[in-house]
Amino acid sequence: MKLLRYGPKGQEKPGILDADGKVRDLSAHVADIAGDVLGDDGLAKIAALDLSTLPEVEIDRYGPCVSGVGKFICIGLNYSDHAAESGLPVPSEPVIFSKATSAICGPNDNIEIPRGSTATDWEVELGVVIGKEAKYIDEADALDYVAGYCVINDISERDFQIKREGQWTKGKSADTFGPIGPWLVTRDEVPDPQALSIYLDVNDKRMQDGSTNTMVYGVANVVAYLSQFMSLQPGDIISTGTPPGVGLGMKPAPVYLKAGDKMELGINGLGKQNQTVVQG
Repeated sequence: MKLLRYGPKGQEKPGILDADGKVRDLSAHVADIAGDVLGDDGLAKIAALDLSTLPEVEIDRYGPCVSGVGKFICIGLNYSDHAAESGLPVPSEPVIFSKATSAICGPNDNIEIPRGSTATDWEVELGVVIGKEAKYIDEADALDYVAGYCVINDISERDFQIKREGQWTKGKSADTFGPIGPWLVTRDEVPDPQALSIYLDVNDKRMQDGSTNTMVYGVANVVAYLSQFMSLQPGDIISTGTPPGVGLGMKPAPVYLKAGDKMELGINGLGKQNQTVVQG
């Protein structure tokens, strides 16, 4: 299934994409794409619906595909070739940092360059949405705790991230730095999350072109690893790292986003995002 949220910011309604690509309203059956709805029982109830009986809706705006996100956890340097372009070694364990949930926005919302920024960058990433509590789980069982997958653009301000003291979070958390969606694609439609092509264009120029099969730490490993340090709850999002081609790694000098730039990014089977950059 492809679950989604639509409508004005703060007033989104739950929806689902039918086999013909039409959006159907789910609000008579679920309050939102959040919480228990993301568990196996909640998803099974939606799967049992006759979508042809649900109202068809026209979409003016896709909202973030998941609501009520408790934790937005990111994995850094999780593609060896991206680590190389960043001039950093491949980590011996997953690098973990957080992105503020206030950064979350819709997949096609404008991206705002924050005040004082001169190094706002792009990063297309596979997002993993947790469906049920995961605590001290084994890697062999980890994918059973996943509700589904989505596209994420892990927008980053590199000077805030690297040149300012402290953790990466301050360079990752500005408003609009976390577009997610357009859909949450349930795990039954993604038999192998390590076999997905992934891309990002800036102003129609291909900047990132990779595959999740080059992750250093795969989805199952990351979910199990995180569960050793914190419980993962329904609706938590894990952003699993980016392939090479970010602005920071451009030669002979970095290239960063400016007002008026347009991005298109996507992952095979998970949809695409389109964003315009504006000055915040």
